[in-house]
Amino acid sequence: MYYKWRQSPQLIQRYRMNCTSCDEPMIVLEVNEVEVDYCLECGGIWLDSGELGILLGDESKVKHVLKEAIPAPKKTETYRKCPICLKKMEEIEIGKDKKIFIDRCRNSHGLWFDRGELRNFAEFMDHGEGSKVVKLLKEMFGE
Repeated sequence: MYYKWRQSPQLIQRYRMNCTSCDEPMIVLEVNEVEVDYCLECGGIWLDSGELGILLGDESKVKHVLKEAIPAPKKTETYRKCPICLKKMEEIEIGKDKKIFIDRCRNSHGLWFDRGELRNFAEFMDHGEGSKVVKLLKEMFGE
């Protein structure tokens, strides 16, 4: 696995995304040929549709897990907006023992992970603490 930082002027002009959580500009990281939008301020991560399966190396299993996800219990906080279409995303719940909550665009633009949630999802997908994917996520995002 490899990763690199990328925030070229051309990319910023073409595709500038603000964090859906704190509204700060996000940077683009390339991880295994997947563009990961990352917020340096709050640690949030946006993955476009299909990128999670590529990143974790098991697209069919990721699709199955996301298809089986259930809507999260309603909270008093407002739902986040998709950084692409600006519509409210739905919060979904994954897992039984250790529940993971992530935000999903209702128009299938992608997924939003708060700090640590992507690592938790990778562990849930049988990428345990010692896996290369989880180690890389810890190295990159500090959790």
